[in-house]
Amino acid sequence: MSIVKRNNLVFPSLMNDIFKPDWFGGMENVAASSPAVNIKDNEKNFELDLMVPGRKKEDFNIEVDADLLTISSEIKKEEETNEENYTRREFRFSSFKRAFTLPETIDSEAIKAEYIDGVLKITLPKKEEALPKPKRVIELK
Repeated sequence: MSIVKRNNLVFPSLMNDIFKPDWFGGMENVAASSPAVNIKDNEKNFELDLMVPGRKKEDFNIEVDADLLTISSEIKKEEETNEENYTRREFRFSSFKRAFTLPETIDSEAIKAEYIDGVLKITLPKKEEALPKPKRVIELK
């Protein structure tokens, strides 16, 4: 039996081709260490939920520049020990950066974010003109 190396780039490439027109960035900016994201399209806003447990609010950097929403985080943690001659000492470094292209229908001045129970929730409200119009009845004359 021989060992054959599989090229796993076919599926992500296919996903990039399918999701390339997606204004939320598709699959091309997702690294293996990036947190998973859920995007909900509600009537009045979009909600981005990122699963990033084990962090604090201060660990996040969320920026909007023109039509680009960038979410990043970096943690450097060294486990402290009082012993000078230690047998084991572990370092921890974790970071990620995700970028999303926002559509013109988003009110970038009203974006809100909160971090609860390991989930970073970003609310992207839609502009007034992008909201669905209420149903109206047209009378015949």
